[in-house]
Order: sequence, then structure tokens, then C-alpha cells
Amino acid sequence: MSKLQGKVALVTGASKGIGAAIAKALAAEGAAIVVAYSSSQSGAQAVVSDIEKSGGRAVVAGGDVTKANDAASLVQTAIDKFGRLDILVNNSGVYAFAPLEEITAEEFHRQFGTNVLGTLLVTQAAAKHLGEGASVINIGSAITSLTPAATAVYTGTKSAIDGITSVLAKELAPKGIRVNAIRPGYTETEGTHSSGITGSDMEKGMVSMTPLGRAGQPDDIARVAVFLASDDAGWITGDHLNVAGGLQ
Repeated sequence: MSKLQGKVALVTGASKGIGAAIAKALAAEGAAIVVAYSSSQSGAQAVVSDIEKSGGRAVVAGGDVTKANDAASLVQTAIDKFGRLDILVNNSGVYAFAPLEEITAEEFHRQFGTNVLGTLLVTQAAAKHLGEGASVINIGSAITSLTPAATAVYTGTKSAIDGITSVLAKELAPKGIRVNAIRPGYTETEGTHSSGITGSDMEKGMVSMTPLGRAGQPDDIARVAVFLASDDAGWITGDHLNVAGGLQ
């Protein structure tokens, strides 16, 4: 029997990259998926199509996770379409790097809004429907251990995710809800390609620091998300799992 048969999952930022891989991996184990997106409806629909072609169930839902009403709407889609919610993956995220002298209030609020406030708002809405055995998975980053120069804002957002994960694990434990974080290392995605990171000196430097000697792939992260969502991880909460090829 599939590990997640009968479960329903909401994955934010699921139109591409790590989010898309997680949505497909959860679906492959039997979960019905709400594929949430903020700007790329076509990308989200492609993920749904891939899931359906493999015999799974999925729907698209659009919304801005920085807005409480939109966050609640994403959660409500799971309830309306599938009747329940068991798994939440807070994957929506944005990033940009800049030295201290180039940091702007606008960029600070853009990153903290999506990466931190978005995680809180979607979890807040989801917690009303999650129950015993439910799993919340926050996507953090190994960058919080690496703390490279010129990443103060982004590292700050992911450090906040670490803290939020620990707090909510305690806060939601009485309801039987587990809360964990995955901290990916350098992972090759559509975003690293479009931003020019793939093939750059930055990528080469990150790979050279990674003991397993390669860039991560979205599926590397997705397999761990399946584990955390399943009953196999039923005694794990408040943890922060580095999925980084040994990079730390």
C-alpha cells in the first residue's frame, strides 16, 4: 500500500523546482495534491497534468501567500475538492543576494513577506483543518549554517523558518500535528538556471564544498518530504533535516 494513500496535501510554490518535485512525489505515494502557485498557472497546470497522467489526483490553486485571505483560500481548496487536509508543505520562497550597502527595504519586505509571513499565514489557515497525524513541512535552507557574505536578508528569512519550525512543533503537538523543516543545500532548479547561477563560479564553489560532490536535484528533496509526511516519521517533530550532500 502507498505510504500516503487517502491523504491530502497542499504544496505552495509547486509550479516548478523543488515544490513541483515534492507535489509529484507525494502524489506518487497516493496523496491527492493541491498544487499552489503565485504567478505561473501554466507551470502549476503542467504539474497537475503530470500527476494525473500517472494516475494521481491533483488540482491547481492560485494565491499570494502574503495575504491572509489568499492563504485561507488555498487551504479551502483542499477542503472543497478533497474533503480534508493532512499534509502542508510550505515551499513558496523568493531570494536575491546583495551586500549590506545594497539592501533595500523593498527587497527585505519582499523576501520576508513570502518566505516568513507566507509560511505563518498558510500554516495558520491549515491548522484549523489539520488533525492527529498531520504533517507540516517547512522548506528552510542549509544557508543558515553556511552564512555566506551578501546573503543577510535571505539567510535571515531561512533562520526565521528554523525558529518558527521549532516553536510551531511545540504549539501544534497537542493536536497531534508534526512540524519539521527540510534544509536543502545547493539545488539545481529552474530558478538557478534563469538567474545564471547554474554553471557559474558560485555553483562550482558550492559543489566543491559539498562532500558528495554534486549539486542537489529537486527529487533529492522530494524523497525526504515523502518520508516526513508519512507515518514512518511519526515520532519526528521540531527537527531540521539537512538534505545537502553533507554541506553544512
